[in-house]
Amino acid sequence: MKFTRYHIELAYENETRNFSELDLSVLNLSKIHLTRANLAWANLRYTNLTGTDLIGADLTGADLCKANLTGADLCKVNLTGADLTGADLCKANLTRADLYGADLTEADLTRADLTRADLTEANLTGTDLTEANLTETDLTGAIGIVHTIKKED
Repeated sequence: MKFTRYHIELAYENETRNFSELDLSVLNLSKIHLTRANLAWANLRYTNLTGTDLIGADLTGADLCKANLTGADLCKVNLTGADLTGADLCKANLTRADLYGADLTEADLTRADLTRADLTEANLTGTDLTEANLTETDLTGAIGIVHTIKKED
């Protein structure tokens, strides 16, 4: 069965929070409320999650390749081992998010808030972090980080 936005909203309104391992790819779930939802190992490839409320959600191992998460609230979300290759996370709130071992290859994190996020062992190859807030972000063992050192004259 292919789920629709209607199915997800109806289930959530009826207190269902477990959407783990479901195929939710290519859906338009923009501005939907999925606070504390279990989306572990879900297929969210090419899904529109613009402005979606995912505070405290579990997205462990989720496939978010090419997903649009522009302006999404991902505060305290668990993205351990998630695949965010090519995802758009511009202006997303990732405060205190757990991205341990996540693949963010070619992801766009322009102006994203990563305050106190855990990016330990994450793959940041080709990731755009322009104007991202990295205050107290843990980048231990992360790969693909380009360091720019400005020499003083």
